[in-house]
Amino acid sequence: MKHIAFNSVQNLTLETLKAFDTLVLPVFSDQANSLADSLGLTALINTLITEGDFSAKANQSLLLPSHANPLEKRALLIGLGEANKLTDRSYLAAIKNAYKALESTGASQICNALTHIDYKTAVWRCYQNALGLQQSVYEYSHVSRGKFTQKTNKITHISLLSDAPSTAVDSAISQGQATALGMALTQDLANMPSNFCTPTYLADTAVELGQTYGFEVNILDRAEMIEMGMGSFMAVAQGTDTPPKMICLRYLGANATQAPIALVGKGVTFDTGGISIKPGEAMDEMKYDMGGAATVLGTFKALGELKPAINVVGVIPATENMPSGNAIKPGDVVTSLSGQTIEILNTDAEGRLILCDALTYTQQTYQPAKIIDMATLTGACIIALGHNISAVLGNNQDLINDLLSAGQTTYDRLWQMPLSEEYDEQLKSNFADMANIGGRPAGTITAAQFLARFTKNVAWAHLDIAGTAWVSGANKGATGRPVPTLVEYLVKQAAQ
Repeated sequence: MKHIAFNSVQNLTLETLKAFDTLVLPVFSDQANSLADSLGLTALINTLITEGDFSAKANQSLLLPSHANPLEKRALLIGLGEANKLTDRSYLAAIKNAYKALESTGASQICNALTHIDYKTAVWRCYQNALGLQQSVYEYSHVSRGKFTQKTNKITHISLLSDAPSTAVDSAISQGQATALGMALTQDLANMPSNFCTPTYLADTAVELGQTYGFEVNILDRAEMIEMGMGSFMAVAQGTDTPPKMICLRYLGANATQAPIALVGKGVTFDTGGISIKPGEAMDEMKYDMGGAATVLGTFKALGELKPAINVVGVIPATENMPSGNAIKPGDVVTSLSGQTIEILNTDAEGRLILCDALTYTQQTYQPAKIIDMATLTGACIIALGHNISAVLGNNQDLINDLLSAGQTTYDRLWQMPLSEEYDEQLKSNFADMANIGGRPAGTITAAQFLARFTKNVAWAHLDIAGTAWVSGANKGATGRPVPTLVEYLVKQAAQ
């Protein structure tokens, strides 16, 4: 992924503008722009509006070539609509609009004044611009894609105009860009075909991250996990010839005695549903069922870039779920690493089967202060929340509140759903300690209620990202979520 060089500038005059070849200028439809005034652009903008060439409505842009404006360099006008109607969503859309308008031009050295408006805080605006503009250059380009026309843009440097203290702004820019780089890794892994992105490939990616950033990395193979007693995880993995892996990373940014925060990500690199096989339609999208694993790796990349003062471990149970002659069957009973037994009523509820052993292993090995797991776990979550907001459930309200706040800050939003003993009734089994499904009602909740049985002694939150980790349709592909929320959460925790 192309790295854009970012920095912040506090003052912009006709003299300092000479260092740039392009100015991005926000324009409200109902409010004068002091920056446009100081640069001598107000009369031109008013004429454009009067003559109907530019209205400054939201999502509108107009590129003024260097020969057609007093600055004698490109000026990209970005409409923001009425000032009091600006929202997070429309502001983020303006950032994307700016990149889209510039990507096919010769713009290279850009001064971006989208950060120089009165909306929220300067730190937030700079974070979102660094994140959005760096993310805009993402392009999936794995060798499996074959020959295709890559994006061509000359953007190498973006200065964000802000009069806020430079230290705070520069930190926000660094976090935004590091988050975008982490999201790009998450997207690459989730977009990759499953014959390339296998559990071994995920393990190799972790090793590469470890070598680049100094993480400790440990990989468990099938024989080790069977010997340890991971009967639930290995039950899912027994149906595939592709070797399963338990991938473990450790980032030490604080005193080694400080208990880490653990990130656990579901890594089903392809999910057929097993014997309870899925319908054929859109089954190709089940290569994304390792979105939780990809999120852990993307978050660790961001940690490596930012180096916050915190300890974090990542644990990824990775396997395929295949319907072979050796696959688990509905009615089978397995014993988890925790010693609890599970009746398999549906082999397509495999994510919770691999996660429960990973959660137990994480607690036994790393003694974390908190655990956050993330998984494309339930179709029921898509029915409940659609594709815009992820679900969060857990046993510790302070942890959940911190995650909700991080999601709100980054616009990578979460919505809390309940856990309650009543939902345990749906997991009862006549033949084991629990069943692995609780029926159609409250499917997202009963899946989390299942995981709650393996996290009773630790502060724990579960993110169901089934609806937000990817988009379907003509623009099919991974989104890189919820990397922004997790990075923001960890950075805030490190600052406490």
